[in-house]
Amino acid sequence: MNIATDHKTISTPICVDLDGTLIKSDMLHEAIFMLVRMNLFYIFLLPLWWLKGKAHLKAEIAKRVMPDVRGLPYRKELIEWLKTQKKNGRILVLATATHVHYANAVAEHLGIFDKVEASDETTSLSSGAKADRLVELFGENGFDYLGNGNADIAVWDKARKAITVGDERAALVYAKQEHAERFTQSAPEKSTIRIWLKAIRVHQWLKNSLLFVPVILAFNTLTATSVAAVILAFISFSLCASSVYLLNDLIDIEVDRKHKTKQLRAIPSGQITITQAASVSILLLAISFGLSLFLPLAFTGILALYYITTCAYSFALKRMLLIDVLTLAGLFTIRVLAGATAISATVSAWLLAFSMFFFLSLALVKRFVEVSNQLEDAGRKETGRGYQAVDLETLGQSGIASGFAAVVVLALFVDSPQIAENYQHPEVIWLVCPLVLYLIIRIWILARRKHMHDDPVVFLMTDWRSQIMIAAGAILMLISQMV
Repeated sequence: MNIATDHKTISTPICVDLDGTLIKSDMLHEAIFMLVRMNLFYIFLLPLWWLKGKAHLKAEIAKRVMPDVRGLPYRKELIEWLKTQKKNGRILVLATATHVHYANAVAEHLGIFDKVEASDETTSLSSGAKADRLVELFGENGFDYLGNGNADIAVWDKARKAITVGDERAALVYAKQEHAERFTQSAPEKSTIRIWLKAIRVHQWLKNSLLFVPVILAFNTLTATSVAAVILAFISFSLCASSVYLLNDLIDIEVDRKHKTKQLRAIPSGQITITQAASVSILLLAISFGLSLFLPLAFTGILALYYITTCAYSFALKRMLLIDVLTLAGLFTIRVLAGATAISATVSAWLLAFSMFFFLSLALVKRFVEVSNQLEDAGRKETGRGYQAVDLETLGQSGIASGFAAVVVLALFVDSPQIAENYQHPEVIWLVCPLVLYLIIRIWILARRKHMHDDPVVFLMTDWRSQIMIAAGAILMLISQMV
């Protein structure tokens, strides 16, 4: 840290901004997503509240939701520095544009502030309004001020000492032009490419490999154009999925902070701001649908269905007993349909039936592991997803039964009259059945042993044993079509 305490002016108060300064997030933005998560229809009320002024907007939101201030992404080194200043006799003031209810909660939690100045029902204490309030209390040049962005410039100009926090462009420019002091952490945090790749969950794009299933099944009729089309579809679908992942993290930001591993994600930990995440989510969605326009219209329709369903899952369906796993299974099947529409191929009822049973089994694995871990970590009988400890055995039995049903569908397909239309050697497909059985039984054994730590689909795509089985199955399907 490069800030030294000026002992000659020990009586000068230190005023500290909250959003982006004391915490690496924004209380208003967090509260908005909490509100929407509680009830999606508040989206329609937000603009009406905003038309009556930002102070009114903040007050209405504060009446309805209260973020857990204990889990906020605080700048810990800054807090330690403030504690040192307080021990030296400095008066600490939390001066923020956030609503007073939230500001008081933060101040009470930290226990270091002597005074709180914040927005109320009539005044939004930001920028010029904050500068005027602090000048009224302490006089011009009568206080030191720590801020992080463009809204703090008006306050810095009235302060005795301006101290910038964080890496926002406005703060960096101000520090350089006005020779302001910078509070630098020992390990500066920046939104690097690696952080963003984790945030949009590029590794989860493996799930979208399911778009290539129809390509394998229609190998004899493939053209260079259809291969290019499915690759473009894969990119479009993956960008759409990443857009939803960001939205999901924004909606679940407070819940994720209470999770032992999800709290380390870029958005809950404050490595990426809520504004940045929301902007990139919209951008990825726009690019995704833009790319879909180069594909058949049916693909755009499937993509829209996927987006709507995943949003519904994020907002509500994932907390509904059994509806959650059925939705997940449906989302995997939608990927197969998307691949088919991209190359204008017909999807058989057999493939849809196999997909639903197979992916329902994987969805049940996912929920079995999550519920098992939550119950174990929390030491309670219920989870926030509507499941209880007694349900674990039912989830396991249903998942294994569903996997076996998928194999039965595959076996019946081999003996169906329609198979001769596309397969020259349908008897080869019999060999695929034991491969699928191996995948299903093994993944459930690992889940029950608590050795399953990834999404089941991602696990199948990255586990070398599963890769061998999947590759062998794909080769057998290709052989069955050869003349």
